[in-house]
Amino acid sequence: MKHDKQVILITGASAGMGKEFAKQLLQDGHIVYGAARRLDKMNDIKQLGIRVLSMDVTDDVSMVQGVDDIIRAEGRIDVLINNAGFGSYGAVEDVSLEDARYQLEVNVFGAARLMQLVLPSMRRQHYGRIINISSIGGKIALPFGGWYHASKFALEALSDSLRAEVEPFGIDVVVIEPGGIESEWGGIAMENLIKVSGGTEYGLMAKKLAAMLGSLEGKIPGPGVIAQLVKKAIDARKPKTRYAGGYMAKAALLMRKLLSDRQFSKMMLSQIK
Repeated sequence: MKHDKQVILITGASAGMGKEFAKQLLQDGHIVYGAARRLDKMNDIKQLGIRVLSMDVTDDVSMVQGVDDIIRAEGRIDVLINNAGFGSYGAVEDVSLEDARYQLEVNVFGAARLMQLVLPSMRRQHYGRIINISSIGGKIALPFGGWYHASKFALEALSDSLRAEVEPFGIDVVVIEPGGIESEWGGIAMENLIKVSGGTEYGLMAKKLAAMLGSLEGKIPGPGVIAQLVKKAIDARKPKTRYAGGYMAKAALLMRKLLSDRQFSKMMLSQIK
């Protein structure tokens, strides 16, 4: 059963897209829970009426507690938006396996654990939507983003497997694939890239990539573009399996389909000047 006023849990709600999702969905009349590690960063949305939760997607106790608290208060969770994530950038040779594991812990295992936790409630009511925020980087792999792309490719595969498993229970699984979006994410990722690989054998190419992405500032839309896709996925009677939006998202995905691996790689490398 789909309720007009849905109970929605959003992770990574302290900044960027997650915060924008929370504002949009509250405005649409839903009961919105915003979760993040940094409670102080959510004071503004708390004042709007969004319920805020302290949650670390690498800490099982906090995830279990958060889901239990919502179900105790509301009786259900209708929509989970797995938005928490970050980009660990650097050459594959340079990134420590400790950092690589943490990248997967946040972007893949944290999302997977929350899916496990909300599914029993969704199955009981024979309705639910799980919306996983991936990236066009879940279909396209650029230099220096190996572990980030690995995490998003994995999230896409998990979503496809889960969709087939839970469809008989009235549960939809949707993937959102943002392209370039204005947020603190990009700046942090490029700072990390220079820190990890700027002084290594890969330094010249790493600096060129960081400069190229920096030059896009002002051309990239805000997170509202992706918030509208999330809204579509929630409002639709039968949502699409995937939605893409943001700077160059649809064009890049189309080129990836049309070109061979080597052609696509050559085209992308030609942009790093």
